[in-house]
Amino acid sequence: MALIAVQPFALTNATVKVGTSNFETSVSTVEFVPTTPAFGFKGLTPAAVFNFPGSPSWVVNITAAQDWDTPGSLSNYLLASAGTSVVMDFVPKLGGKTFRATVTLQPGNIGGAVDTVPVFSVTLQVQGAPTIVTP
Repeated sequence: MALIAVQPFALTNATVKVGTSNFETSVSTVEFVPTTPAFGFKGLTPAAVFNFPGSPSWVVNITAAQDWDTPGSLSNYLLASAGTSVVMDFVPKLGGKTFRATVTLQPGNIGGAVDTVPVFSVTLQVQGAPTIVTP
């Protein structure tokens, strides 16, 4: 078996495009997450156990700073466009691969704790699965 070299990177210079605008200056977390269901059958004998994986469904979790003053901010865009499906591009490493998905927009939370920068976390449903677009 071949030894595969690893090339880890720091998530410090990424781009996040939702719809037609870039939001990486306000976003601190982007995470595409699959959920793969499992189902099975168990018969009346110890050997009659059968397990099967289902097809994964995907979401993307985003955390960002709330900004209600800037027209077109991610906070305002998500609130005004709830229920709309748009293309989202995430490039975790500048010059690297682009992860593209069609997502359904939902608003994030409003407000927060005293003496903090209010942030919001939102989970957007992905239609299908993210795809990789090479530069």
